[in-house]
Amino acid sequence: MKLIYENFAPDAGSSFRFLTPQLNDFFYWHYHPEYEIVYLEGADGTRHVGEHISRFEGSDLVLIGPYIPHLNFDYGIKKPYKKYVLHIKEDFLEKTFAQMPELSDIKDLFEQARKGVYFYGQSKQQIGETLKNLFQKTHFEQFMAVLELLQTMSKCSEKDTLHANPIGQHYNLKEQQRLKIVYAYIEAHYHERMDIMDLAKLTHLTHAAFCRYFKKMTLMTFTEFVNQYRVNQAKKLLLLDNTVTEICFQCGFESLSYFNRIFKKVTSMSPLQFKKSVLTPQYVFV
Repeated sequence: MKLIYENFAPDAGSSFRFLTPQLNDFFYWHYHPEYEIVYLEGADGTRHVGEHISRFEGSDLVLIGPYIPHLNFDYGIKKPYKKYVLHIKEDFLEKTFAQMPELSDIKDLFEQARKGVYFYGQSKQQIGETLKNLFQKTHFEQFMAVLELLQTMSKCSEKDTLHANPIGQHYNLKEQQRLKIVYAYIEAHYHERMDIMDLAKLTHLTHAAFCRYFKKMTLMTFTEFVNQYRVNQAKKLLLLDNTVTEICFQCGFESLSYFNRIFKKVTSMSPLQFKKSVLTPQYVFV
């Protein structure tokens, strides 16, 4: 479960980047310095943004602020769906419009985005349709339409934040290098018993400093992160001919009861329910 720094350039001749990515077979836990609007329709799934994890049904519309780690919203979806993504540079308002009072509502929206914002009700579908139509416009039309889209989102009453407080994580190079060491260690040793002190030594930190550092970088405790990584590996093995007990120990869990409890906490279903559900088309797994 790597936390990937995503770097991109705007589309040629545009201030924005428009995408229709299909990443449902790829566990893409990532962050970037841009604002991101994601609209997914035609499937159920899991919304994992920062520390927030929840289910969505039918469609989802989320605005994510800079540097907030998040999982691709289509991860694990097994049925046809459509996803539309708009990236906006972090300094878009400052560089383009400075302190124009007409954009005060949009500035407030961008501040809310640092907590993560999701939309619901009729507004979700209406705003989603507007976002979809942006892909067919010229660059100038897109520019004007994005401003109108943001204004609509700012005035929308059918929205709420995903976190109580803003999330701002500016990762310097040294911190990123440390994290690469940690990920490599987890990938190599997830099936074994891991000692935080070993990782603290590898990253030249004390036990307490490592715990603070890891929580800052991933928004999870080390144990939470490792458990999610192990569950992700277990889901792959469940689709093969392994028993739940075999998978439990292959993935580093020390008891079957603990494995079942953690698996259900992460996926909202037991390992056997997950395995059976994969064969049922109307279900969606993440």
